[in-house]
Amino acid sequence: MADRSTILSADAEEKLLQPIEEYVGKIQAQIDELRVEGSDRVRSLKNHIAIAKEDKNLSKEERDRMIAKDKADLEKAKAVEASNKDKVARLVKEAEDYLAKHYDKDYYDKVAASCAAEKAIENEEYEKIRATIKTEHEQNLKKLSAAEDIKDEKYVYKNKLFDAEMAHESKLQEIKDRRHDAFAHKYHLIDLLRMSKYTFGQKMAQRYENYKYTFNTAQFLYKNGLYIVIILIFIALCIITPVVKNTQLFTYTNILNILQQASPRMFLALGVAGLILLTGTDLSVGRMVGMGMVTATIIMHNGINTGAVFGHVFDFSAMPATAKALFALLMCVIFTTVFAMIAGFFMARFKMHPFISTMANMLIIFGLVTYATKGVSFGAIDSAIPNTFIPQIGKFPTIILWAVAAVAIVWFIWNKTTFGKNLYAVGGNPEAAAVSGISVFKVTMGAFMLAGILYGFGSWLECNRMVGSGSAAYGQGWDMDAIAACVVGGVSFTGGIGKISGVVTGVLIFISLTYSVKLSRSLPSELHPAKKNREHSISTPQTGYFFVVFIIIIIKLLVFTIIILTFLFSIIIENRFF
Repeated sequence: MADRSTILSADAEEKLLQPIEEYVGKIQAQIDELRVEGSDRVRSLKNHIAIAKEDKNLSKEERDRMIAKDKADLEKAKAVEASNKDKVARLVKEAEDYLAKHYDKDYYDKVAASCAAEKAIENEEYEKIRATIKTEHEQNLKKLSAAEDIKDEKYVYKNKLFDAEMAHESKLQEIKDRRHDAFAHKYHLIDLLRMSKYTFGQKMAQRYENYKYTFNTAQFLYKNGLYIVIILIFIALCIITPVVKNTQLFTYTNILNILQQASPRMFLALGVAGLILLTGTDLSVGRMVGMGMVTATIIMHNGINTGAVFGHVFDFSAMPATAKALFALLMCVIFTTVFAMIAGFFMARFKMHPFISTMANMLIIFGLVTYATKGVSFGAIDSAIPNTFIPQIGKFPTIILWAVAAVAIVWFIWNKTTFGKNLYAVGGNPEAAAVSGISVFKVTMGAFMLAGILYGFGSWLECNRMVGSGSAAYGQGWDMDAIAACVVGGVSFTGGIGKISGVVTGVLIFISLTYSVKLSRSLPSELHPAKKNREHSISTPQTGYFFVVFIIIIIKLLVFTIIILTFLFSIIIENRFF
């Protein structure tokens, strides 16, 4: 039974809070007085200068004169602000020390205890109401014999339960809101003291409280269900791999291998992410990689090429290794960017769905490269080139630094440039963006151009990583991997939603999962059928291996099923089908 003595009325809560507000209010008044000719004046003058710069009704002379006067006053206000800085800081510290000592002990803890008691009482009352409704329902059913009357009674019973549940949830929410408001009021007082310049600890405390306040189990599972499944898969693989391979999965070497494989694909995913942000996609990524690999391998080949392009055999052996590498990078970027812009042009100008335009690109690129090279692989490149551009420093592959640089640059473009802000705006609502003066055509073409540049860099890096071996078929299926990584990373197909951090996370998840599965599926030499005697062909270890492979295949199918279902549910929830 809940303790009713701890429950506070609204007046009682106000009385508990009153001395705290009075004490902090006196300090706040002193701070406000010090800020009138200092911080407040600085903020007002800065706003006035900004308005004057944008005021088209003023002549240049009037604008310059007004701004000059404001800047002179601004310097005086800054001097006052600087002279009062120590006094303000001392008063703020005094108020915060008082809040730290008294707020929780004298007010918040008592409110929280009151809310906990109210919640317990409300739960008890709700169970009593449910029991009463159920008893009345059972008694009413005993009095009825007609099927229609029984049906009506059951309908009424369900409605009564629903109404009771809604009233119960409403009361619980009121209790929850009151406790949250009591917590938030402390930071409201601090907000006035600090002018919203919270410390790191204060920001984290508010963030944690807001997370608890808004947490919903169903929504959490909906948003993070895929990540939970993937984590469970990783745990399963960490258990399976030592059994199958006699080695640990996540060693330092394996982690570096994962990052090394992820680096070229990071470029591809970053390019696709920009297109998905515009409610688009790109199905030609894999063929772009194949085209780039062929181009880079031909140029960076050591000596005369063994294969021909449209019947012509290229020889770049006279060029220095560095010049060949840079020329190969340039040609990769040019080819991928041109084809990407072609697809983007049809989408931007003729409103063609990117699914169609990029699919056409995919078929054209694959057809051209296959016909030109007759599908042959062009072998290895000059080994001096990878050693120059992606050298191994100890055990650390520097190709990872290329991916880090790409992530940093694209993050800057998305978040710190006008183009990036326009990208989000067009993706969120192209009609509103157009009305606001944003060129949807230029933004769309810019996104495809950026994607093409990233594809070129990614394919060139992959060529360096693999030391050549370029062919038209290389990169098959990479488009789906890039798109899936973006979706898993939170880039929405509905447009205007996505973060670079999510894209990076998605790529790492998929590469890690793929690497783990491949490592687990690798058949150890002692289990290989060719190296076993016939009489041992059905031994327990081999049978166990095939069982593991079966389980891993099922897991992969489960992951992709969850991705598809998540995508469909997101569209349905956004009412895109209706």
